[in-house]
Amino acid sequence: MRAKLTTWLTAWFPKYRQDALLLTIDLIGTFVFAVEGALAGIAAGLDVFGLMVLAFVTALGGGTIRDLLIGAIPPNSIRDWRYAATAFAGGGAVFCFHGLIQEVPVHLLITLDAAGLALFAVAGADKAVECGITPLLAVMMGVVTGAGGGTVRDVLLARVPAVLNSDVYAVAALAGAVVMLVLLKAKMPRGLAMSLGAAVCFAVRMVAVWQHWNLPRVMR
Repeated sequence: MRAKLTTWLTAWFPKYRQDALLLTIDLIGTFVFAVEGALAGIAAGLDVFGLMVLAFVTALGGGTIRDLLIGAIPPNSIRDWRYAATAFAGGGAVFCFHGLIQEVPVHLLITLDAAGLALFAVAGADKAVECGITPLLAVMMGVVTGAGGGTVRDVLLARVPAVLNSDVYAVAALAGAVVMLVLLKAKMPRGLAMSLGAAVCFAVRMVAVWQHWNLPRVMR
């Protein structure tokens, strides 16, 4: 029964579809995080150059750090022009239409951020596995991919990175990456495993925001 299910799933998720899915996930996540970084630049009163820098590092900082750590050199952000173009497109869209974008409800922005986190977490973990990284460290690479860009952005803005005090942010990425790797270990097709892992990450993040979940802190 399990063999039949695996065969059926593989037929629906062949390798070329999985590769296209990974690229699509990466580019969508890149655009979403670029928009978020550019909005942070506007809030900080930066000029257009500073805005574009923040868009770029927020969108591609995590993936660049991951690629350097796993030895995928040069990083995708440098090797493939589509990543940089997508990041700058997101930043440019915010600069040109910031009046409209700033009127977007905060809940929608949180939803987009959660979607970007989910997409990057599973894509980062998947790339680490493809490069021969052990599952435990692959999970960590998923977290780095999802949260690394925002951390670099916050450091540039001289503030405590949101990942260190936000409602279950990195933990959501961790959960999504773990689910994806467990499903891959169970021989589930790559595309389906990534989709389910991203769904778990997204759900955990959204529920955490809704219920105001936070990790334990030392009370002073």
